[in-house]
Amino acid sequence: MLLLRLSAQDLLTLNSRRRMVPHLAARYRYFRGRDVSDTELEAWAESLVKLAEDLVKAERGNVEMVVECAATVDEPKKGEPPLIDVVLVGRHPETRLPSFQLVELKRWSLVTQVEAATGKLVSVPGYKRPKKHPALQLRNTYQLFTGDQGPLRGITVECGGFAYLHNATDDSVRPLLDTLAPTGAYERVYTRDSLLLVDLRRHFAEDGAASEAEQLLRFMNLRNTPLLDAMIRSRGEDTVFTLRGQQKRVAASVLQRAALVLRNPDQPAPPPDDGRAVFIVTGGAGTGKSAVGLQLRAVFEAAGQTVKYASGSRAFNGALQEQVGYTDKEFRKRFAYFSHFVTPPDPPLDVLICDEAHRLRERTIDIYRREEMSGKQPQVDDLLDASRLTVFFLDESQSVRPKEVGTVSLIEEAARARGITPLRYGLSEEWRCGGSDAYIRWVRAVLDIEAGTTEWTPDGLMHVEVAESPEELEYIIRTEAAAGATARMVAGFCWPWTDPVGKGKAARLEADVRIGDWHRPWNAKGDSFREYGAVPPSTKWAVHPYGINQIGCVYTAQGLEWDWCGVILGEDMVRRGDRWVYRKGQWYEEAESKVKRVKVPGSFDMKLREGTGSDSRKRGGVRAMCSARVPRAHDQGEPGDGAVLHG
Repeated sequence: MLLLRLSAQDLLTLNSRRRMVPHLAARYRYFRGRDVSDTELEAWAESLVKLAEDLVKAERGNVEMVVECAATVDEPKKGEPPLIDVVLVGRHPETRLPSFQLVELKRWSLVTQVEAATGKLVSVPGYKRPKKHPALQLRNTYQLFTGDQGPLRGITVECGGFAYLHNATDDSVRPLLDTLAPTGAYERVYTRDSLLLVDLRRHFAEDGAASEAEQLLRFMNLRNTPLLDAMIRSRGEDTVFTLRGQQKRVAASVLQRAALVLRNPDQPAPPPDDGRAVFIVTGGAGTGKSAVGLQLRAVFEAAGQTVKYASGSRAFNGALQEQVGYTDKEFRKRFAYFSHFVTPPDPPLDVLICDEAHRLRERTIDIYRREEMSGKQPQVDDLLDASRLTVFFLDESQSVRPKEVGTVSLIEEAARARGITPLRYGLSEEWRCGGSDAYIRWVRAVLDIEAGTTEWTPDGLMHVEVAESPEELEYIIRTEAAAGATARMVAGFCWPWTDPVGKGKAARLEADVRIGDWHRPWNAKGDSFREYGAVPPSTKWAVHPYGINQIGCVYTAQGLEWDWCGVILGEDMVRRGDRWVYRKGQWYEEAESKVKRVKVPGSFDMKLREGTGSDSRKRGGVRAMCSARVPRAHDQGEPGDGAVLHG
């Protein structure tokens, strides 16, 4: 459990937008099942801001503040877990080890007496009973963090702690500082007179805080590694995912069945009674389908099986290759597209893992219209021919274009036609969007996908803002990106999409997305950099640092994730009475530039427009909005952030 994790500078930014305290209160209500006291609200507003301001003054605004977190990985069998006010996380400037400071924040301004015999209890005006010396609270917290059940067990770190009485002076709390007071690396006491800023510089470097905070949350089982981050850290050899709940059961079942179907790799040929198996795993966005698939790929490959991981998404595969750093040869050895199996491997693969199988096409069509390279049968049959054990991961509600036909029934029928009884599993636990089931339900209700309330009620897990202008939305996105967060802007396909003007790397992008005086380009088409390297190709837009300068769409965003996502809702889907209406847009061509501009607002997605009436609510238009609307990928331990502009 934790209520908030942000750098000191970001916490002040959130507070300036008057969102910090409401967020903490909502998170508290979610975990505790009751409202937080007014006293605690006042303490957050005062003490957290003061500590963050001191970190910024010390030129350590990068240091991460993990607020109100439980000190142990496992929940206690009885009662509620003890919480530490703040854990400061960074990197030590000298040893470069992870550096942690456990902090107890006190608004005390006066301490009148310490129990003379032991120094364990202090008397504070305004409290009826004596209070435990804050240094002793820190001692207990330190033991919990580093003990057998603690997140820092068994690892080498720099760790200390202090109590911060920011309203007090050394003289007003002298009993806390005299010779009877507890002493130690995690038993220090600071007041507004103390050299806190100096010590903050001594404990923390100016860099590395974000990565160390991510590692701490993983140790605490509060952070599910984002998909691409996992692959980057592991070079693809081990996905470093922590599978949980349903994910574990699905993976275990597939592996158990695989042991019966697949031969020992040392055997020269398959046994006579060799069989085949088909698995179908369904789940919504963020339920961990790719986590399970990539983990299975790693296990099968480690066992010596021939295995490939296939996807129907060029954006996902392109981003994966870019971030992990695979050469073309290395990537082709492990990963593929659905269209690569028109000619089945000989001998068949042991395992083929098909992610985003909802993007299956009726038949593989070669992009250059070469009939000999196109499929002669349904694409699902190409994939079933390619391996002895096939695992399909899909979410039928994420199909975007009309020619994407991947469904559970399609795969089941194809498997049964081959005498194979497919095994089906479902994933329902939400790990994206802060683990916020309420947010997922709200989005689906807003889009009329399922019944529910259309009024957003913050649950503390997701953060949603409505910007008043595209300029404000872009300011939020760029501010968060400058602070180290991942961030992008996306939009519905509500403006024409001009081809790059010019040739090769010199080609420039037209600013097609236009709202008033605010103009920005779509992400680049194709696989080449544009504007002499300043504009990444579409397959790398989601992960390349220069991608923040263009506007993405569902096709370059689906399956990927950022900390902050600014969504421009255009006029392809409009509300008319009690229902959504899908509208086709119309354009005109500028006489001089020959650039297409909006004449009648609506959708300009040519693939969706094919065979779609102007008063339609077909699946494609709805899902495009929904898929692009996922602001963050992580589990229930960390708040998700997003910004939305209603266009």
